[in-house]
Amino acid sequence: METFYRIALNKTEGLGKSAIKQLLSVAGSATNVFEFPESWQSRLRNRKRFNVSITLTDKIKRLVDRELDLMAKNHVQLCHYLDLGYPHRLKRCNDAPVSFYYRGNGDFNRMRMLAVVGTRNATTYGTRSLTKILNDLKDNNICTVSGLAYGIDTVAHEESLNLGIPTFAVLGNGLHMVYPASNKPLADRIVENGGTLISEFDFDTGPDRMNFPARNRIIAGMADAVLVAESGLKGGSIITAHIANSYNRDVFAIPGTIFDDMHAGCHELIRKNIAAVVTSGNDIVEMMNWDSDSAQRAVQTQLFPELTEDEAFIYRFIQTGKKTIDEISEYCTDFTPSKLAGLLLGMELKGVLFALPGKSYSTEG
Repeated sequence: METFYRIALNKTEGLGKSAIKQLLSVAGSATNVFEFPESWQSRLRNRKRFNVSITLTDKIKRLVDRELDLMAKNHVQLCHYLDLGYPHRLKRCNDAPVSFYYRGNGDFNRMRMLAVVGTRNATTYGTRSLTKILNDLKDNNICTVSGLAYGIDTVAHEESLNLGIPTFAVLGNGLHMVYPASNKPLADRIVENGGTLISEFDFDTGPDRMNFPARNRIIAGMADAVLVAESGLKGGSIITAHIANSYNRDVFAIPGTIFDDMHAGCHELIRKNIAAVVTSGNDIVEMMNWDSDSAQRAVQTQLFPELTEDEAFIYRFIQTGKKTIDEISEYCTDFTPSKLAGLLLGMELKGVLFALPGKSYSTEG
């Protein structure tokens, strides 16, 4: 029933992402928003902001029932902001979606996530360069994220599959279709091989031009770093690079010839110090400190059976870099302060977490 109410909130006209997140932080669940308004209304800050009626109308019920029916028929699930499995990298972005639909693997918190973007008109040089870099990275426990578009996106997904690298495709339309249609077999291969199709749009949403900037922010937000493989001065890949930079993500670009405008976007990102030059996967490993030592990965694999589900959730977040107690509290919205304090203490005693000066924590002592 919680899923029903979560979709209902998304379909309530006049409620934006930030308003819904504020409601959920006060009410605790979408069910409470609709069923027990008296439990949270008095604690809501800036009540004037919520001048819309949060009511489960017959229209909303019909829309939600239809959406749930389509989800079941298409083997689609909903990942919500309150879920423990919500992408922790994306959750740190102010404009993260409240929820998104997905088909395939629901593990969105892999160890290393690399977004790959670029032109729809990929050249032989761009294709070969990207293929080389992904081949260099295949033994480094990475997952790729791209947009399933023509050109570089398609190369990124196809080469990831060929190399045994899990890959996520973020769509600019609903999951009722694949755009472009020619990539439908590729989309099926992604799911069949442990990857995922993702969309924040309802099932009937077509691939409208205005959807793609929103799609690009999810690509950037889900990743540790963004690789611009080939691009002119304008286009979605350049927008994604700037979004990633605003999220404090690392941005990399492959250089090309100065005689081809198709590489001008990469050169401009490099010139403005938005992107670092990379000519091999090893460059990315070095700059991201992605140690490819298999022994270290084996130790990491053995660590998680010692942790509870809640502890593993916290560990994955702190593993991305030193975190203050305020950052951890903001991320772990499902835990009360006392529960979070107990979990952190327990992880310290297990030797997997270290308290640092300034009320900070790290996975490295």
